[in-house]
Amino acid sequence: MAAKKTADLIPLCHPLPLTDAGVDIGVDRALPGLRVTAWASTQGRTGVEMEALTAVTVALLTIYDMAKAIDRAMEISGVRLVEKRGGKSGDWARDR
Repeated sequence: MAAKKTADLIPLCHPLPLTDAGVDIGVDRALPGLRVTAWASTQGRTGVEMEALTAVTVALLTIYDMAKAIDRAMEISGVRLVEKRGGKSGDWARDR
């Protein structure tokens, strides 16, 4: 839902017709904590990285809201773009 609302939340982002969007949440004992991954895609000739970043951030805020009674000291960190395909600037991937 957050990916679809990106244009409403982020100034100067234009609304995009998303063809796919999703979020995966998994336990990462190395953190310790949760690792949240989001993706988005469209048939248009533009990138959808802002939609994916919005989706992952709102998912993390939702988790915080649901778990704050257990631990208000939780931290949300490390939100970053891992990979982008298409759009005006072309493909991009983070060096791992």
